Amino acid sequence: MNANRHETSGPTRTQQITLRGPAELADALPFMLGFHPTDSVVLVALHGEHGRFGGRVRLGIPGSPREWASTADHLAECLVEGGARAGARPDGIVVFLCQDPAPGETGRRVMERLRPFAQRLRTACGALDIPVYEALCISDGLYFSYCCPDARCCPPDGTPLALSGTTVMAATAAYAGVRVRGSLRDMEARLKPVGGPGEEGQRAALDAAAASLVPRILEDPEGRERTETRERTLSLAREILRRFAKPKTPKTPKTSKAPQIPQIPQTLKDPKTPSHPSPPSNPTGPTIPGRALTDTAEGAAADAADDALITSEEAAALILGLQDRITRDRAAEWMEGWEGTAALRLWRVLARRCVAPYQEYAAAPLTLVGWTAWSTGDEPTARVALGLALDADPEYVFAQLLHQACNEGLDPESLRSCLRSERDARTAPEQPSPTSSRRVRMRASRRQGTRPALGRVGRQTGARDRRAAAGVRPGGPATGRLGGGSPQHGGQRGTRSGR
Repeated sequence: MNANRHETSGPTRTQQITLRGPAELADALPFMLGFHPTDSVVLVALHGEHGRFGGRVRLGIPGSPREWASTADHLAECLVEGGARAGARPDGIVVFLCQDPAPGETGRRVMERLRPFAQRLRTACGALDIPVYEALCISDGLYFSYCCPDARCCPPDGTPLALSGTTVMAATAAYAGVRVRGSLRDMEARLKPVGGPGEEGQRAALDAAAASLVPRILEDPEGRERTETRERTLSLAREILRRFAKPKTPKTPKTSKAPQIPQIPQTLKDPKTPSHPSPPSNPTGPTIPGRALTDTAEGAAADAADDALITSEEAAALILGLQDRITRDRAAEWMEGWEGTAALRLWRVLARRCVAPYQEYAAAPLTLVGWTAWSTGDEPTARVALGLALDADPEYVFAQLLHQACNEGLDPESLRSCLRSERDARTAPEQPSPTSSRRVRMRASRRQGTRPALGRVGRQTGARDRRAAAGVRPGGPATGRLGGGSPQHGGQRGTRSGR
């Protein structure tokens, strides 16, 4: 996945099963992470006499061997320090190296090529007084052990991975409702531009939207045009959410329904637009035992249907509008119920529309993908999306905070409560005036000391305030019906640099 981002996770609370030997360890890895970790190094903490699984950390395997030593030290320290903060320093560690063979390469060759990295990981963990009980390489449908010298159970040419659904781990996961979402490559592909003939049209639409919206967001001294742009963006997003929830027709919406933003000739480009090379293509890779190929096919079909519901002009207007911090934060309020389901699809579409040279602009929709997925209980997707957001913009503060909170096992309900309270506080003054009898009842209830207490009101802009907000207790109404919780006017000035 990400060459510069890592993921951690605290101890799991799942049904207990016993794994015996390298074969069952290799089979258990996708179920621990929620996906097949292609091109990844994974460290899993073990606790107690019986080796209970604890925290885990995952990182893309560095392409240069010169980075292996520093990467090994960093991963070992991250896993151990994370466990210590949680009050459970690991008693042992299991290492996994997962990488598909290059063209003309075999699984055994991959194992031999990564052997120095595996050894460096073992010494890094040993330097922290924590032994590595097993180190496995998983490649080309085979697993290899760097620790077991017995060729009867771990032959040098590798051992085939178990077939899907034939192991104790698979049966237990199915009983517990744990689902493996395909490979990491597949999950990332759903959040990256797919290329093709439509990419040039999307780039032209982004050029036009940037020339129109960037001055409105950044160069308006009174803030009036910025506020109007914010409301137009949220209104358009709300319309598309309804389009996802109750599609009127499978046909592509007409361009005439695009937001009413002054059109700029599509040959113009914003001089401030960052320039980056095009993202790499998304190879399908070899078949992985235990992987549900139907999930990949169904996901691709669903994404294609969602893409057809949004025009290039609409996508460009939303992508540029979400660079405003307040707009993005208001959009994050669509986090549960039908709104959360539709918003997750919308943010995925926008992430895929951030074609070159607008890859950096994907940080906002990718962060919203991560937040919405985490809020709705899909932690694997949340970690992948937030990692990609930080790849697009390593300094994106909202993604940094969510990535840390998700990895530390915090409850997203605390942030949901804050967002509900802010939405309620913003919309309360705009509600119709109550009747006379209602005013009497409200006054009476206040005299009795039963006035409801709202949480922190207003957007928290600093990292310290955001971390403090994570401790707010759950509260506030949930969005549970179509049409509820629409965003209203308000908020402070925000720019893309404000994150």
